[in-house]
Amino acid sequence: MNLSSVNGTFAVAGIQRDTFTTAVTKNVIVTVLCISINYINGTLVHTFRKHQIFNSSPRYILFIHLVINDMMQLGLSTLLHIISYTLYTINVPFCLMLLIITILTTLNTPLNLAGMAVECYIAVCLPLRHVQICTVKKTYVLIGLIWAVSTLSILPDVFILLATEPLHFFHSKVLCARDNVFRSTYSLKKRDASHIVCLVFVWFTLFYTYFRILFAAKLATADFKKARNTILLHGFQLLLCMLLYVRPMLEEGLNFLLPKQNLAIRFACYVIVQILPRFVSPIVYGLRDQTFRTYVRRYLLCKVSVSNQLENITMPNLAPSMKLK
Repeated sequence: MNLSSVNGTFAVAGIQRDTFTTAVTKNVIVTVLCISINYINGTLVHTFRKHQIFNSSPRYILFIHLVINDMMQLGLSTLLHIISYTLYTINVPFCLMLLIITILTTLNTPLNLAGMAVECYIAVCLPLRHVQICTVKKTYVLIGLIWAVSTLSILPDVFILLATEPLHFFHSKVLCARDNVFRSTYSLKKRDASHIVCLVFVWFTLFYTYFRILFAAKLATADFKKARNTILLHGFQLLLCMLLYVRPMLEEGLNFLLPKQNLAIRFACYVIVQILPRFVSPIVYGLRDQTFRTYVRRYLLCKVSVSNQLENITMPNLAPSMKLK
């Protein structure tokens, strides 16, 4: 993840900047997308909390962890994007805190998707062992491991920063971006190496599980087309998330081809890599799920069914008569 993968910065080496109109337009676009996506995600979280059927399912627990993680990532990355246009520079300790959480949540997304793919593989290909393997307790352990792996990926950068930077650096102000704070050569090399390892691991997991699921669906169900489309959507979302690992090389290549469009390239990559996957997640894993969609419709537009309200009113009144019987 390079300088702009966290906040889509609008300056290059402190020289090139957007015009006022362009800057306002970009910030409005990012803010509107952030609020819209987080509204949908917040509705999904509310639905999950209200219904016990989801709390006992490893699949929905992993999904809602992905949603909460994406809400944190999207909110923080949008905040950093706006700061880069308004305040431009902030204190290093505050920037460091924002960057660490943003990087952690960004790295969590592909790992969480890999975990969801494994759970889906076990459910489809090993249905008799699914209950024993995929328990609620093991699901929370997996979520803890996801955070641990992401933490281990960023901790070396923090140690290198503390060991190489002078004390006055931590009392200064910087443009809050990863390459401006973790600017050591060792950090850059470590970042590229960890990204390659994660890229290989996640893609291997996804290819293996999705192809096994695809073959199993083709043999076991008549609705093969729906299963294939779902798998393709999952693969598309993961592809967007995995662009994180190749973004530095992608931006360098595009800047080489279009040297005068540096700012436009950075903003486009920011939207595609940071925002678009968070838009796809609730659609692929939430609104397309028939069970989840049944419950979420009443909350998404702030509506509750009349029958549900009547049920809540009449049930307490019926309880005493039921006891008498």
